[in-house]
Amino acid sequence: MQPLVRFSAVLEAGGPSFMPTQLVVVPKEAWQALGGKAVKRVIATLNGHTERLGLLPLEGGGRYLLLRKALCQRLGLQLGQHIDLTLYPDPNPDYVDLPDELAEALAAWPEAELAFLAHTGAMRRAMARKVADARRPETRARYAVELAGRLARGGHPFRTS
Repeated sequence: MQPLVRFSAVLEAGGPSFMPTQLVVVPKEAWQALGGKAVKRVIATLNGHTERLGLLPLEGGGRYLLLRKALCQRLGLQLGQHIDLTLYPDPNPDYVDLPDELAEALAAWPEAELAFLAHTGAMRRAMARKVADARRPETRARYAVELAGRLARGGHPFRTS
């Protein structure tokens, strides 16, 4: 059975000045109970909503969860708010939720799908998030096709040249 930890924490401001983000510091007892430094990805339930997140290192040896702005907005979370969390190690840490547009583009272009799968889990998540975070369906579709095209040609997923 997977270790499971529950705790409450405050949503804090964090990240570098050029990219302010929201984060939750995970208490030492909690991340150690999950498996310590070996655990890199977790399934987190935040106020009843489940999300796959990275358990990231803090300077000085602690761990934190980075919460994207879009996720905080969707859940109605504000800086300074107390959040009830449940965490357990992600049994499939390289799993990526693909937006429909990207799944279709990769299915239609086998070379792109092979190139996509050759990337690390972190890079695949970044590609999926790029498409999923676009607001309009036509923008998501355009991003998916552009991304698949670059991958199929052997290019970097985010560089146009």
